[in-house]
Order: sequence, then structure tokens, then C-alpha cells
Amino acid sequence: MKKYKEHKITKVLSGSIAEELGIEEGDILLAINDQSIEDVFDYRYLLSDEFITLLVRKNSQEEWEFEIEKEIDEDLGLVFENELMDDLKPCRNKCVFCFIDQLPPHMRKTVYFKDDDWRMSFLYGNYITLTNMSDKDFERLLFYRLSPMNISVHATDPEVRKKMLNNRFAGDILERIKRIVDAGIEVNCQIVLCKGLNDGEILEKTIKDLGRFLPGIKSTSVVPVGISKFRHELYPLIPFEKEDARAVIKIIHKWQDYFKKKYNNSFIYAADEFYLTGEVEIPEFEKYEDFPQIENGVGMVALMKHEFDEYYKTLPEVLDEYIDVSIATGVITYPFICELVDRLNQKYPNLSVRIYPITNYFFGEKITVSGLMTGQDLLGQLKHKELGSRLLLPQNAFRDNDTILLDDMYVEDLEKELNIPITIVENSGKEFIKAILNIKENSNE
Repeated sequence: MKKYKEHKITKVLSGSIAEELGIEEGDILLAINDQSIEDVFDYRYLLSDEFITLLVRKNSQEEWEFEIEKEIDEDLGLVFENELMDDLKPCRNKCVFCFIDQLPPHMRKTVYFKDDDWRMSFLYGNYITLTNMSDKDFERLLFYRLSPMNISVHATDPEVRKKMLNNRFAGDILERIKRIVDAGIEVNCQIVLCKGLNDGEILEKTIKDLGRFLPGIKSTSVVPVGISKFRHELYPLIPFEKEDARAVIKIIHKWQDYFKKKYNNSFIYAADEFYLTGEVEIPEFEKYEDFPQIENGVGMVALMKHEFDEYYKTLPEVLDEYIDVSIATGVITYPFICELVDRLNQKYPNLSVRIYPITNYFFGEKITVSGLMTGQDLLGQLKHKELGSRLLLPQNAFRDNDTILLDDMYVEDLEKELNIPITIVENSGKEFIKAILNIKENSNE
């Protein structure tokens, strides 16, 4: 008897083909067209036909076969235990810069899971190393032409990359990228920069090597390694200081000019953190083109400033009420937030905004970004401060679409402890102004 991978059905949508056929919650999907289903990509591919045969094991353990005629893109209305229809593939590398290895103990179990699943790169934009893939995985990636793919490169020098990933099979990155690009798959790349490992000449070589794949590789970001206080017995990493950051920016700007002139594409971008650390002026909004690396912290400051400037022009000349609020932000973004708030304070005398840079004692003081602020640090540093009538916190400090901070503190608990209402502010210059001035108009207006 042929063995199939089993997929438990957790819900059948009302009015769907599956409901009409009598398929029920708890039934097991075994095959489509007698093909075993590895994951959601197999499922969607096999569904994309006008005539399909479905094999289902009912709760009674009987196996039912359905012959279905449908529209080519019509869904069956089945919901499974997880969106991927498979277990996540864990990362087997031992990267010298891995932030998960630097997490404190006793956090929730899920934060310690190291994901390097190529399918999640397509579904959620995760960056993958291409080292945790079987030959079958790689062929499936090429077959389905999942685009774009986000690839963690770090270095194209084989020996350097093998050292950084602690993986003796990690040196063939250029060959793998070539096969992906040749298959017509669009790629974005990431370089986590570690001082003394892949900066300087190694960085120049990496940028040059990746640039040869333009326009197949759409963009590449360079982000500084995050260093927490929990690096006990790990590879000794050194943070980038002011002059180091300036040296990185100089290299990137040189190559940006080259690629812009040759391909009309800036291609290589430095994370905002380099500019803030180096005290170098953030490039203008237009320099980031279509912001291809915004999720990597590239261009967030320029975009927020542009949105702030545009919305600022529409503000009334007079503020009708007295407003007294406070803002908590990361140490590195504190000067930028002050710059924006100063403009509002100058415009409105009856506006009072207090800005508090939150030192990161939870992960260590070398972590300065707002996205890693925790409830413990917020509570400890704001407990006895003047906070006004509301406290504003950046959305990037919270889990996606949630009100939980990294240390599992709920915003409702923080409000109770600080005795103040909290507004979570979207990462947008317009929403920043609206939150401060308590403007309630729809964000889409």
C-alpha cells in the first residue's frame, strides 16, 4: 500500500466544495491525484487544475476518494493545523553572530527556535542561508520558482563564510545564488557585518561578487551584528564604534555610486544603525528608491522623516488644547525623535512632550534599538518619571499584531504598573504626529 503524508483538517469553510462533499473537521487529507503532499506549495500546485482526485481518510478510518471538477483557481475550503502544512526546518548552523545564542535564559520556548526554512523566506520574508536544504529542497525551490527569496550571504569568500556560519558546506553560496537567479527567481541579500571578520576588503569583495547578479539580485543590505550581554563562551565580537561605522558607510556609498551609474540601481544599502552610530546624516528619501530593505532597518529613518514632513504641512496653525505626553524610545534613535518633536514643540507652545531613551539592561547596554525594548526596562526606567496624560511606545517593540513585549509583558500590565494609558504608534511619520496630537482621523485618509 502506498504511504502518504497525512494532513489533519481542522476546519471546513462554510459553502465550500469540501463542505458539499461531506469532508469534516478531523478528517485526514492523504493525497491529490495520487500524489503525496509535502507542504502547502505541493497542495496549491496540485489544486491548480480543473479536474482533481482527492483521497481523504474519514474519522471512521474509511478512505474516500473524490473526483472533483472545479475552476482552475478555485479553493476547496480546507484549513489545516498550520499554514505551512509541515514542520519548520530548523537551522543547523552555529553562526558566530547568531542573536538567538545570545538570549537570556527563561524566555518563552519559541524564541529559542532557529528557523532557516526556505519556504518561510517566500511566505514571510525571512532570510535564509541556503545551507539547511537537501538537494530535494533546492530542486523544489527552483521548480516552484518562489520569488522573491531573501538570502543571508554575509560573505562570498568561501572560507570566511564557512567560519562565520561554522559550517564546512557553506562556501558554495555564489553557485547556489546563480542557479536561483538563472531560474528567474528574484533575490534580496543580507550581510550581517562583524568587525574584523567580514568588513573591509571582505565586504568589498562580497558587494562586488553579488553585484554581478544584477538585476537578478534586486538589493543587498549591510546590517551591524547585534551583541547582547549573554555572549558567554561565544566567539568574541566587537561592536562598531563611530569611526568603524563611517568606514562602512564610505565603502557602501562608493559602491552605490558605481551601481547607480552602471545599472541605475543603488543595489547596496547600509542599515540606519550605521548612520546613527557614525553620526552621519541619513541619506535623502529618494536615495532608498523603492525601499527594498525597509524590514531590515534600512531607510526607516528617511521614510519616517519624509512622512513626518509631508503630514506636518497639513497641520493647523493652532492647537486647541493643552497636550502633555511622553515617548519612550531606544538610545540610538533618541536624537532623531528629539529632532522631530522639537519641530512640533516650536509650532505649538501648548504642547509638552517628554522623551525618554530607554537603556537596554535586559539584553545589555550595547543593544540600543527600540525594537528590542522590554517591559522590564520600560517599567524600571519610567516608574517614577513624569509621563503626562499618555505614554507612546513604538510598534516595533511588540510582537507582530500583538500587545506583548519581548519579555512577555503585556501592554495592559505596563499601563497598570505605570498608571497611564499607552498608545502603540505605527512606524510612520504621519502616525507619529497623530499619536502625539491625539488626532483620530483614519490612517488611510
